[in-house]
Amino acid sequence: MLWQQLANGIAIGSVYALISLGLTMVYGILRILHVAHAGIYALGAYVGLFSFRLIGEFWLSLFIGMAGAAVAGYFVERFLYMPLLHLPRIAPLIVSIGLFIALEEAFRIVAGPHTLAYNAQVKLGDLSIGSFHLTETQILILLVTLIILVILWAFLTKTRTGLAMRACAQDPETASSFGVNVSAIIAVNFLIGSAMAGAAGVLIGVYDNQVWPTMGSIPAYKALAIVVLGGLGNIPGTVLASIIVGLAETFFIGFLVIPFPRDAVAFIAMILVLMFRPYGLLGKA
Repeated sequence: MLWQQLANGIAIGSVYALISLGLTMVYGILRILHVAHAGIYALGAYVGLFSFRLIGEFWLSLFIGMAGAAVAGYFVERFLYMPLLHLPRIAPLIVSIGLFIALEEAFRIVAGPHTLAYNAQVKLGDLSIGSFHLTETQILILLVTLIILVILWAFLTKTRTGLAMRACAQDPETASSFGVNVSAIIAVNFLIGSAMAGAAGVLIGVYDNQVWPTMGSIPAYKALAIVVLGGLGNIPGTVLASIIVGLAETFFIGFLVIPFPRDAVAFIAMILVLMFRPYGLLGKA
């Protein structure tokens, strides 16, 4: 039972990491809270679902969902945030909240108000070792998350664009003075973060076998709690916080059977960390 819950917690924490990484990457450079990121996550799920219904191939629909979310994220950055960056940070935050609400209503109008089944067969098979069991969708989540995180790590540490992105996160003005095209780096940042959110939307759609208009509502505030927990703008801290929250939800609710809402765990963890480490788990004072 212990090992089973550990696997369950890591699987759900992996999805939280994919959702939250885009949010922390945007904050790292622009210092704004990209609430509409949860709408991009739901958009990726819908694009993945409809492309799967059209072509019948899950892996291709996953890439199409990521691509659709990436393009949407780019347009949000280029036509929504960029014109507002000279204003106080509360302005893009308010616009982002409005966009998130508008996206939910758009999903309800276009795709209908009811849940849609996403019964994709990924053909990975289940894994059973004694009483320990991993379902096909859990293996899928762990595999896709691991691949994406490795690619992201290699991109940020081994490429010139990744180096420029880290430089812009530290000091965009100084990076610009050294010849870095900050505007292009911000666009790449949104493309990558939104693609990861789209992947998370598709994975959750397959994991729950459903996609619905308000599926981004809970991730909207849970991802914020995870980003604060890990340290605002800190990528390793966000991954660590995501796994911790996933494990805490699984053990508190599924193992210890503590009678409070599952979605409250992220905020309880955030409050406890902020009481003793206000800059987050891996953030700097």
